[in-house]
Amino acid sequence: MRSVCVVGLGLIGGSVLRAAAAAGRVTWGATASTADAEAARQDGHDVVDLADALERARARDALVVVAVPLPAVEEVLRALPEGVRLTDVVSVKGPVADLVRRVAPHARYVGGHPMAGTSSSGWAAGRTDLFHDAAWVVTAEDDVDRDVLVDVLELALAAKAHVVPTTAAEHDAAVARISHLPHLLAAVLASVGADGGPLALSLAAGSFGDGTRVAGSRPELVRAMCEGNRSALLGAVDDALGRLGAARGSLASTGGLAKTIEAGHAARRALVEKPTLTDLTIDLTAPDARRSLRELGARGGRVVALDGTTALALTP
Repeated sequence: MRSVCVVGLGLIGGSVLRAAAAAGRVTWGATASTADAEAARQDGHDVVDLADALERARARDALVVVAVPLPAVEEVLRALPEGVRLTDVVSVKGPVADLVRRVAPHARYVGGHPMAGTSSSGWAAGRTDLFHDAAWVVTAEDDVDRDVLVDVLELALAAKAHVVPTTAAEHDAAVARISHLPHLLAAVLASVGADGGPLALSLAAGSFGDGTRVAGSRPELVRAMCEGNRSALLGAVDDALGRLGAARGSLASTGGLAKTIEAGHAARRALVEKPTLTDLTIDLTAPDARRSLRELGARGGRVVALDGTTALALTP
């Protein structure tokens, strides 16, 4: 099993380190946070400085996982040794891929993004089982290194996630709608509720708590991921504003909200009523393997296991 070096030991990076270690991998990490480094060491993990961590990764041909916020990615990339195996868990993929091409073209890079988390942060918030049954996006671009693609697939599956293959652009467009827009709407909803004063907050119950949960995330982390996906998020915001505007117009003119409420109800049912899935195998050594993986992801399918270089998948 390939060794794993994790750079950044907050919620996601710390959980990756724990999950890889629990799966029997040789692991070590690095972090700019003194508090996270000390806490990880106290939990029995090997934490060294960035230069030592990356040199060890080069010497052992390990997989380096970049798990820092987007504004800190470039600094890590500039320190990478030649030819290192590289992935990341940053919540936007296009900007990271652009940085790799510009700053570290010598790296063997395949992007990743586990769709799991909490509103808490730091090493203490991480868990070994954070990724269990979660979707882990892996970018299967035409030019990615097949060996590193297999490394990243194996890491995600070792963490007991399932893999959703796609491209960086398709990922960023999707998460703008189902991750970044919810953060923005949660911030707005929390502010609107608070402006109702003490009475409104004293009456707040489940729907308000559920709708504002992610507003408890560290503001600088939310800003980094939302602002880093600016173009796609603008499109999602425009869509949301159009729907809110239509709802307001209907409420003002007829007093009715049927169209908005019923559309939302149907969309929620589509989320929870999963389609029946069938087995599929993809030979990762085939010339069209990357395209087959992307098509799988676009259909809502997922890779659930590997058998050598054969991806075992489920597809609608």
